[in-house]
Amino acid sequence: MSRQSDLAELAGNNFNGDAILVDAAGHVTKPLQSAFLCKPSGSQSNFPINAETTVFFQTEVFDQNADFASNTFTAPVTGRYQFSFGLYITTVDTATDYIQALLVTSNRQFNEITDSSKAFTADPAYHWMGFSVLTDMDAADTAIVKFKIPNSGAAQMDVESGQSFFSGYLVA
Repeated sequence: MSRQSDLAELAGNNFNGDAILVDAAGHVTKPLQSAFLCKPSGSQSNFPINAETTVFFQTEVFDQNADFASNTFTAPVTGRYQFSFGLYITTVDTATDYIQALLVTSNRQFNEITDSSKAFTADPAYHWMGFSVLTDMDAADTAIVKFKIPNSGAAQMDVESGQSFFSGYLVA
């Protein structure tokens, strides 16, 4: 059989129902593979000082396999997961020692930190924080995004909905 006919034969077959799809050109898709993208439905205002606060992501752009709910991703299987998030922060207070954005998983914590007292000469109108990471997760482990302000400054910082996001997918 030629490669063309092999691919055409595969394209007509779905393995495990619709778990793996192969088209005539050889493109493979996995419609049940975990993947999500969500955004806040509105601004989250006045983050408290001396606290780690969960960032709310109420609007799902997509949630393939339904593994994201209540601001939390839950791993359906053990594997490697790629996560990304971005927080569009407004009314940053330079009187605080630092601000921190965190991705907290069951296995470990990742963070981005900004020394606001040294990074800015005045309270900026906005600041962007975010990153991507590939990490291991066990089945039923969770991942959430948090924002932390230490015990200094004012509870005036907000996360705006328009540019903020949280996404992730199962890699392997």
